[in-house]
Amino acid sequence: MTRSDSDTWDLASSVGATATMVATARALASRDTDPIINDPFAAPLVRAVGMEFFTRVVDGEVDPSAAGENGAGELQTETDSMAVRTRFFDDFFTDAAAAGIRQSVILAAGLDSRAYRLNWPAGSVVYEVDQPQVIAFKTETMAGLGAEPTAERRTVAVDLREDWPAALREHGFDDTKPSAWSAEGLLMYLPPEAQDRLFDHITALSAPGSRIATEYHPDNGRSMAERGKAMNDRWASVGCDVDLSGLFYEGDRNNVGDYLTGSGWDVVTRNRRDLFGEYGRAYPDHDEQLAAFRNIVSVIATRR
Repeated sequence: MTRSDSDTWDLASSVGATATMVATARALASRDTDPIINDPFAAPLVRAVGMEFFTRVVDGEVDPSAAGENGAGELQTETDSMAVRTRFFDDFFTDAAAAGIRQSVILAAGLDSRAYRLNWPAGSVVYEVDQPQVIAFKTETMAGLGAEPTAERRTVAVDLREDWPAALREHGFDDTKPSAWSAEGLLMYLPPEAQDRLFDHITALSAPGSRIATEYHPDNGRSMAERGKAMNDRWASVGCDVDLSGLFYEGDRNNVGDYLTGSGWDVVTRNRRDLFGEYGRAYPDHDEQLAAFRNIVSVIATRR
């Protein structure tokens, strides 16, 4: 899969397939013997997408703890990693709501089901921003499942390369009120300059007291292409026939924490390995294929 400036996708192709992969991991994590997340919609959404391999995984036909031909195909680590990441963003929105923020924005929402599964306070509005076909699919599928949002859900069907701030405002977003933003699993799919532009837009839309949660991959000597190949090889070793490599954009990127600090945000960071510990998981330090991922930096910033 090769990216272009005008590419599009659904949930079974290109970047959209990664949303289905992540939902698959969330489904597995929700069935863990000691789960730290609960996403009852992940498995039904994956089945609805209809990608054979991922359907087989959520249906229990692929053992996530089984090693592939090269002995490095254990998906349990990916399952744990997605559980930790999901819990981090769940807690972010829960904490923001507890602090009185009633306006939340999920960028590149994909198969995110937080508008349906989190316990939102009365008066909460959750905006989901993604490509039109992705938004339409999830809305129709959730309706077919009989699922009801637990907040007022407003969908903003627009590509993030277009004027999404205007579309957000057209759907009722109020930039005079504090808001909570998530950019989860998104930045590596943006060119470096688009990453900066995304945060510039968020900053312009954020009243004092607004919060943002995101994560970024420090260089640490490995290119985004190398990381993408490592992830692709891991899934391929247990039979995944979807090519997930080639989706990441290369190029020097600004440090997200520094960039947000310079844009008027107070920033707190934690690496993925530390998050594992916070949520009672031991990071697999023995797994050298995942060495570059242990230092993924999770960010929570508050607008000054």
